Amino acid sequence: MELVYTIKRSPRRKQLTITVERDRTVVVHAPESTSEEKIRAIVESKRQWIYDKTTHTQKYELSHPPGKELVNGESALYLGRQYPIEIIQNSSGNIRFEQRFLIPARLSGERKQVLRNWYIERAKEKILPRSLKFAKDLGVEFANAKIVDNRFRWGSCTPKDNVNFNWRLIKAPMYVVDYVIIHELAHLLEGNHTPRFWNIVRAQSSKMDKAKQWLLEHGQILEEDI
Repeated sequence: MELVYTIKRSPRRKQLTITVERDRTVVVHAPESTSEEKIRAIVESKRQWIYDKTTHTQKYELSHPPGKELVNGESALYLGRQYPIEIIQNSSGNIRFEQRFLIPARLSGERKQVLRNWYIERAKEKILPRSLKFAKDLGVEFANAKIVDNRFRWGSCTPKDNVNFNWRLIKAPMYVVDYVIIHELAHLLEGNHTPRFWNIVRAQSSKMDKAKQWLLEHGQILEEDI
């Protein structure tokens, strides 16, 4: 069976890495000078690993249940916990969080977008400062950190030393958020998922295994519309 993959080259990249995205596509990140033949040989040598990744029934399941209708009595996920949603009358303000989501009735027709925007702002407030903290702990510097909209990846570290984080992470427990931040920052020290890489992550994230398991079991819930 022929392996199908996409090659992304960069003049700044020094090592070749292979990633399997959450939509099961295989991406080879390669230095600009790497030949097609060498890439093909390396991909072929990783055939079993790629097969195991792309056939993982939980991690790469993407049925994406539709986002639920937000009405009184329902709930939304935030930092690993479900909080009730309440549509309130006679309110001219915006959405408020008081151990429950208070959404003004005038915004009820846009409530999914309103809640999504709220998540994005909370992600910026909580994830970006923690990125600076963990970067200092690791002794690394990144060019820029951003909150992005990406269903298929929780985070990424680019060849230009930018780190990006999926806004949906703000729905996960904080130890999961911290693990993803540390994971991406560790790539500034070690580009591949080598034993050294995992040792770096584990040294900074004592709950690494628990966080990986949480994402494995609940990642699809984060990917829902709300």
